[in-house]
Amino acid sequence: MHVPRRKPRTANVGIFGVGHYNYWPQFDGLLDELHRKLDVLVGKVQSCDVDVTNFGLIDNAEGAYALLPRLKAADLDLIFCDMLTYATSSTFGVLVRDLDVPIVLVALQPLAALDYSRASTYMQLCNDDFCSVPEFTGVAIRMGKRPPPVILGTLDDDPVADAELAEWCDIAKVLHDLHRARIGHFGHVLESMLDMHCDPTGLTAAFGCHIVQTEPEDLLRLQRTVPEEAITAKEGQILEMFDTPDPKSDPITRKLTDEDLHTAARVAVALDRFIDEKALDGLAYYYEAEPDSPMRRLVTNLIVGNSLLTAAGFPMCGESDLKTCIAMLIMDRLDMGGSFAEFHPIDFREGFVLVGHDGPHHINIAEGRPVLRSLLKYHGKPGSGASVEFKIKEGPITMLSIGITYDGRFKFVVAEGESVHGPIPPTGNTNTRGYFQPDVRTFLKRWVAEGPTHHFALGVGHRAGTIERIAESLGLECAVV
Repeated sequence: MHVPRRKPRTANVGIFGVGHYNYWPQFDGLLDELHRKLDVLVGKVQSCDVDVTNFGLIDNAEGAYALLPRLKAADLDLIFCDMLTYATSSTFGVLVRDLDVPIVLVALQPLAALDYSRASTYMQLCNDDFCSVPEFTGVAIRMGKRPPPVILGTLDDDPVADAELAEWCDIAKVLHDLHRARIGHFGHVLESMLDMHCDPTGLTAAFGCHIVQTEPEDLLRLQRTVPEEAITAKEGQILEMFDTPDPKSDPITRKLTDEDLHTAARVAVALDRFIDEKALDGLAYYYEAEPDSPMRRLVTNLIVGNSLLTAAGFPMCGESDLKTCIAMLIMDRLDMGGSFAEFHPIDFREGFVLVGHDGPHHINIAEGRPVLRSLLKYHGKPGSGASVEFKIKEGPITMLSIGITYDGRFKFVVAEGESVHGPIPPTGNTNTRGYFQPDVRTFLKRWVAEGPTHHFALGVGHRAGTIERIAESLGLECAVV
């Protein structure tokens, strides 16, 4: 089973090529040949499911100054500068100086090697993609910017270069939504979790997203008007997605009850309406409410609906953890899931640590069908009801935690590991057997030394390098453990 996305991943990508105006009258047909090269790159990037604008070829300083306002007006998430042949850095200096969008230099020559028996100056110029890359990176540094990353290879039959183009398009999709996201928030951080607190204005400064302060009373208002047929339909969706087994060893679990299913479905429908009404792209929440009140019943039964939404690309984060909500959004836009997690007990016999959490999870990356259990109590929190249990797909995994340094700056802490085969506790919570190098003791000591929060986003695949590039694009520190 798979929950479809609420909206597609996308990004706005600009491409321009560079060359040297002196060549055109000297070498007939060269300019047309370079435009054909540029068109090939445009086609490659379009195949990565992003919106592409081709700004053509510039070959002098005047062209660069004329291009600058067009690039600024295009609302771009990423720019590829196609190094079509040698070009003076006057075609680049003002652009890298004044643009705040990541720029990637692309140097893909048509030939894997020159045909030396027939080599000519014309042939060399058609394959001189790397020639001015050192000039461009050096000028970027002189303009006070980081040297732009470089994709280097051949125009055709180069899977390494194609993978790098696709990776940067994935990064553009992350930046697209980070800069525009409306992350909802209601309630407060669970009492005494000092590592959870952060400044909503600081989130806007670092990521561009806006934190929408919402009221749980609005969710309660919407729940009152949920029709019974909508609840029945949501119950069907839930039962289609989840198994509901008999309890095992944990005495606070029981087989999913009809009452808990009905409550979870009613709350899920209200939650769908709530996020539509507020035009949200994610939500972090924690609220306890008065014991035995309708509000208590509502806010303690968000888990199932939240898990369906998280799988649909709408990150939901319990305990009011806005930073981890951002981390989950990043992982989701990289199409690697992003489930809410923390460390659970260590298995010193087999050398792994359980990673999971209660609350919402990205069920699209579950190993097999996820499970719903009714819990008599939520440990450490008020309430009772349906709860989600599963483990992440076996294979490579990546963790991303977003901490805050002493000087108030956000910091990414990232690690890669493996989800390994084996049973998990039947407690109605997620748990994954996480195996990390060089061994579990050493890894966990290194992890905590980097200042993460105790929560993190957990996704499938090894993408630490990609996340590190996202941090660089945002100007943030990133520690890969």
